Amino acid sequence: MASAKIAITLERECLKEIDLWISEGRYPNRSRAIQEILKEKIMRWRKKRLISALSYAEPDGERKISEEGFEAVNEVWDEY
Repeated sequence: MASAKIAITLERECLKEIDLWISEGRYPNRSRAIQEILKEKIMRWRKKRLISALSYAEPDGERKISEEGFEAVNEVWDEY
C-alpha cells in the first residue's frame, strides 16, 4: 500500500507513551506505531458501524427475503 508523509501534532504525554512502546520493542519507530494505532481505531470504528447497522435488521423480514431468493433460484435452474 502506498504511503504518504504528513505532519501531526501530538500531546507530549501521548508521544511519551509511543516512545515508551518503541523502547519496549512493541514498534520499530513512531511512524509504525501511529500507523498501527490508527488502523486499530479505524477497524474498531468500522466494526461499531456494522454492529449498529445490523441492529436495525429484522430477523423475520430478513428470513422472508432470503426464502424468496431461494424460491426464485429454484424457478430459474433446471432440476437434474
